[in-house]
Amino acid sequence: MNFKRLSVVTLITLFIGTALAFIIPDDELVTKIIAQLDKWRAEYPQEKVYLHFDKPSYAIGEDIWFKAYVTIGSEHKLSAYSETLNVDLIDDNDSVKRSLKLPLTAGLAAGDFALADSMSEGNYRIRAYTNWMRNQGEAYFFDKTITVVNGISNKVFTKTAYSYSTLNGKQKVTAVITYTDLNGIPYVNKPVSYEAEINGKSIAKGKGITDDKGNLTASFTNNSPVAITTGHINTEVKLDDKRTITKAVPIKTLSNKVDVQFFPESGNLINGIFEKVAFKAVGADGLGVDVKGYIADDQNNQISALGESHFGMGTVNFEPESGKTYKAHITYADGSEGIFDLPKAVDNGYVLSVNSMRDDKVFVSIIPGKNAANGTASLSGLTLIAQSGGELCYAGKSKDGATSFSAAIPKDKFPSGIVQFTLFSATGEPLNERLVFIQNPDQLKLAVTSEKQSYKPREKVTINLNAKTSGDKPIIGSFSASVIDESKVNTDEANESSIFSTLLLTSDLKGYIEKPNYYFTNVSNETKANLDALMLTQGYHRFEWKQLLAGKFTPIVFKPEKSLEVTGHLKTFGGKPVPNGKVTLFSTAGGTFIIDTVADAEGKFTFKDLVFRDSIKFVIQARTAKDRKNLDITLDKITPQAVGPNKNAPDIQVNINDGASAYLLNSKKLYDEQVKYGIGNHTIVLKEVVIKEKRENPFKNSANLNGAGNADQTLTSKDLIYGGMLSQVLQGRLNFVTFRNGIPYSTRSPNTPMQIILDGAYVESDFLDNLTPSDVATVEVLRTIGTTAIYGARGSGGVLVITTKRGGGDAVYNKYAPGIATYAPKGYYRAREFYSPKYDDPKTNAQMQDLRSTIYWSPGLITDKDGNTSMSFFNADAKGIYRVIIEGIDADGNLGRQVYRYKVE
Repeated sequence: MNFKRLSVVTLITLFIGTALAFIIPDDELVTKIIAQLDKWRAEYPQEKVYLHFDKPSYAIGEDIWFKAYVTIGSEHKLSAYSETLNVDLIDDNDSVKRSLKLPLTAGLAAGDFALADSMSEGNYRIRAYTNWMRNQGEAYFFDKTITVVNGISNKVFTKTAYSYSTLNGKQKVTAVITYTDLNGIPYVNKPVSYEAEINGKSIAKGKGITDDKGNLTASFTNNSPVAITTGHINTEVKLDDKRTITKAVPIKTLSNKVDVQFFPESGNLINGIFEKVAFKAVGADGLGVDVKGYIADDQNNQISALGESHFGMGTVNFEPESGKTYKAHITYADGSEGIFDLPKAVDNGYVLSVNSMRDDKVFVSIIPGKNAANGTASLSGLTLIAQSGGELCYAGKSKDGATSFSAAIPKDKFPSGIVQFTLFSATGEPLNERLVFIQNPDQLKLAVTSEKQSYKPREKVTINLNAKTSGDKPIIGSFSASVIDESKVNTDEANESSIFSTLLLTSDLKGYIEKPNYYFTNVSNETKANLDALMLTQGYHRFEWKQLLAGKFTPIVFKPEKSLEVTGHLKTFGGKPVPNGKVTLFSTAGGTFIIDTVADAEGKFTFKDLVFRDSIKFVIQARTAKDRKNLDITLDKITPQAVGPNKNAPDIQVNINDGASAYLLNSKKLYDEQVKYGIGNHTIVLKEVVIKEKRENPFKNSANLNGAGNADQTLTSKDLIYGGMLSQVLQGRLNFVTFRNGIPYSTRSPNTPMQIILDGAYVESDFLDNLTPSDVATVEVLRTIGTTAIYGARGSGGVLVITTKRGGGDAVYNKYAPGIATYAPKGYYRAREFYSPKYDDPKTNAQMQDLRSTIYWSPGLITDKDGNTSMSFFNADAKGIYRVIIEGIDADGNLGRQVYRYKVE
């Protein structure tokens, strides 16, 4: 996939050989375009993220495993620009449930999310981005919707069918909700109450009883036609006198309306020119709707039939005539019809036509309208540019007096991915734009093999990988591999994300792309034609030409994260900067860590190049240049990325359990088996407790590992008399604790100082008197073996757990005394290692049923100089088809993906 800009000599050869109407673009406009593109790429290098998951859907209690690939530029090489990746798990209420910060090594990282038993089933999304990518906006983040089902504690399963009608001019929505148990047996004659909620606002309530098939009909009207951001029908079904189950059913749309839009290939219909027009039919749920129909003129004469549509997209060709208007007569699947206006044709303009169906060449033609330039059908003064990711691929300037142009451009002049053709006027005004997708045969050749095609349950399997370039040269590359049991997990190759569909397609387009991997699975003339229809209907917005040529670049707000930092300002309590103050950052968690710095003339301080794990807590201490501590520490807060509307909202499934019965049953069996043998991190479900009165817990912020308030002695702020040093205040109030020079000692270990834990941070035993007694919320004394054992050697002399007062909320740092603050920044997450049983090891529990759906996951496969690597694992108990997916990239940005299957019988 190596791609280099065309040289002047190459351009001359290209234009003489293929386009006599064009000459070498050695002029001011082309030079300016090249310069501005170079500047844009240099100052705004475009990073992209792809996550390879172990499987397409999950169940509560399982783990989501993923490998991250971060690339940069049109060649898709692994990025070293950013060294930190953010990955968020977001629920269907657009709330971030878990956020990870992963260190990137040469653009690569691995991570995981544990789906706790306490989580709710539903449609979740996983979003991944670098801090640098925030400058371009959330539209270009990696964002994937996944379904998470619950077969562990779920007692009620639903399936919903929606229908729509009009009542008194308002849209009426009717939902038939079916309630069953895990085995599909309906809940009959059960009382149900429901409430329809759109964008957080209740719009209807009702009650009913399920019929003999477990069905309940809930209907409501939509009084205010608004676009849905989030919508649910929240229902409560009463199973018996003691059990009432709450179920939320997603609402994707409030109507069955279909919108049809038309996109002339050159932006405008030009009278007298036979032209391609793309169309796109989209339902109110955001999914494409396949339609049939024809184009008719204003005399109702049928001009041309619409071509076949796929995902609601297709093309039609016809020649508009001056003075006429045109309409599209559309027939939907249910037999109903609709009529839509086509854009009005004009006399002035140009048709920029591009045909990329051939494997080896792209054909381009430009045809002027009869009054395109100065009243004559001329191409004089036009410039044609083709670029991909800011890299110039093709450029040409027309000869004076030329009336037509056609060119056949070799595809190897372009990188794989989206190429933007733009036609400019003599004054540099962009006139026409056309997106083309280039599918070059430059992907990696991945040969995946096993010793045989059929194995037994629990038999050892070795999968071999050989990776070569398209030119059959072995490569050293980084790969990730997953093995899943297809008898448990439903797969749809077209509906999955892949390294191709993400890095080459969806990462460059705003908006929703339906089943993106369809275009890369079994590539044919049909998939190419459908992909071209997508290019005609989906816009490219990485930059706007007018702003680019004017040098108006988007301001850079977010810097690339090279490492973790702690920054802030020193001020007086009157708000004035404190210059040249000494600042100390330290933590004793996992070993003592101390680092100093000095604030600048404006009081700003920075601790750079830090590496620390998530959940660590620091203590920050500052003094003025004259060693005074009466100053205020203000830490810079990194504003988290806001969660916008889900761009893949059409992927939200109303019936998340559809086709998942085997998966649900297996999930329940796996959970029961793990609980039986004490394996896995599972919660214990207690009987419901009704809280009649809420009582404030003074220990709610405690870091006591025994549990908040579980100590040999506890004190709250009410027990402390303010005045003097904290050690003096505590002297005599703590049982069996003495103080020598401000250091606490337990009478059980009179020669070993007690360990002090301040807001979760381990600090030295002489730190007490740095605290102001009035800032202390609670003190917990741990002296006996029952409370100190959990701290190991650190608790040998006893422990004082001190929690300072909070100002409310979940602040990441707390200022509890002049010149001192605690800080709990977001640190790096350390990915867990995938567990795979080894049945050739006698220590492995052979009695436990092996019910895994993900058989194996390996994010770190590296091929050697001969392009070879391998992985070994053991099958589970289930028989059926096991699916292996291997994806990866080499140092030159060449991408690879291979799917391999074998039998277990």
